[in-house]
Amino acid sequence: MRDDVFLGPDRYLAWRPAAAWRPAMSAGWWHWVASTDSLTARLIDAAHGDFGVRLLTQRLDRPRRDEALALDIPFTQRVWRREVALCAAGNPWVVARSVAPLAQLRGQRLGQLGERSLGSWLFRQPDLERGPIDVTRQSAPFHVERGPWGRRSLFQHGRFQVLVQEFFLARMADELNLPRR
Repeated sequence: MRDDVFLGPDRYLAWRPAAAWRPAMSAGWWHWVASTDSLTARLIDAAHGDFGVRLLTQRLDRPRRDEALALDIPFTQRVWRREVALCAAGNPWVVARSVAPLAQLRGQRLGQLGERSLGSWLFRQPDLERGPIDVTRQSAPFHVERGPWGRRSLFQHGRFQVLVQEFFLARMADELNLPRR
C-alpha cells in the first residue's frame, strides 16, 4: 500500500502500518492507536460513561483517492460517507470518517445510525473481520481541530466493507494526560 496518498492539489496523507510507527509513538498512544477492540467502548470507559456521538455529516459522495484505493473501488464509484465527532463530556476527543461502497449498503441500515457510533453496530456483527491498522501523523483533512495521530482499518461483514478512519484530537491528549505524540 502506498504511504503518500494524494488528497488535493498540495496535500498528501501518509498512511503506514501501525508497527512502522511504534518506535515514534509513546506507550500511552500505542495503547489507543494499535488496539483492535472497539474504540467506542474504550472512549466510554475513559469518559466514565459521559460519552456521545455528534453527527457532522452523512451523505452520498465520491471517495477520496486514498479511500478508493483502500476499498479497491474506482474513484468514480459513489459511496456512503459519514463523519462524526466522538465526545467525552460534550468535548470532541476523536473525529471519524467512514466510507462504504454504495452498492454494498442494501440491508445494512447505516443511514439510521443517527448519533450512535458505527462501532456500536460493527462490533455486534458475529462475522466481522478487521483488516490491519494503518496510522498517520497527520490530522483529519475534514475537520478543523488537530491531533497527534490518525488510524484506519477496513472492516468486512459478509460482502459489506467499510473503511473507518479515526483521528485522535489534541483535547483527548490533554484530558487523558497523554503526550502530544
